[in-house]
Amino acid sequence: MSKLLKVILAVGFVSILGACSTTDSNKVASVDVTGQSMGYDPINDPKSIVYGKRSIYFDFDSYKVKPEYQSVVEAHAKYLRENKDKKANIVIQGNTDERGTTEYNLALGQKRSEAVKKSLSLLGVEASQVEAVSFGKEKPKASGSNEEAWKENRRADIVYK
Repeated sequence: MSKLLKVILAVGFVSILGACSTTDSNKVASVDVTGQSMGYDPINDPKSIVYGKRSIYFDFDSYKVKPEYQSVVEAHAKYLRENKDKKANIVIQGNTDERGTTEYNLALGQKRSEAVKKSLSLLGVEASQVEAVSFGKEKPKASGSNEEAWKENRRADIVYK
C-alpha cells in the first residue's frame, strides 16, 4: 500500500508541475503563407513605377551600366529614396554568362552589382538600403550556349527584400 501511495503522489506531483507551466495556448503564430517577404516589394505591384523593370544588362566582359538602362536605375532610385522610411531595401544580384572561370565570373558579377549600387548611390540612395552580391554563372536566366542565351545572362537583377 505504501508503494501505491508513493506512485499516486508522484503522478499527482508531476501533474501539478505540468499544469503550472506558463505556455499560452491562445497565442497564434504569424506565418507568411503567400510566399512573399514581409518587406516592400514594388515589383509585384502593377501600380509601382518599378513593376517589371528589374534587370540591367551588360556587354560581354563589361560592368559598365549602359545608357539604355539608366532609366531603370533612376526609377528604382526614386522609389528607394521615397520609401527609405518604410525600410525599402534591395539586393543587387550580379550575374554572368557561362564563359570564363568560376572565380573570374564571381568577380565580374560582383563588379556588375557594385556598378549598379554606385549608380543608385549617385542618385541619392543610401548605402544601407543596397546590398551587392554576385552569383557569377550559377543563376542563368536563359539556358543554352549561344550568344542569345549569354546576352540574357549578363545582367544585374534588383530584388526587393
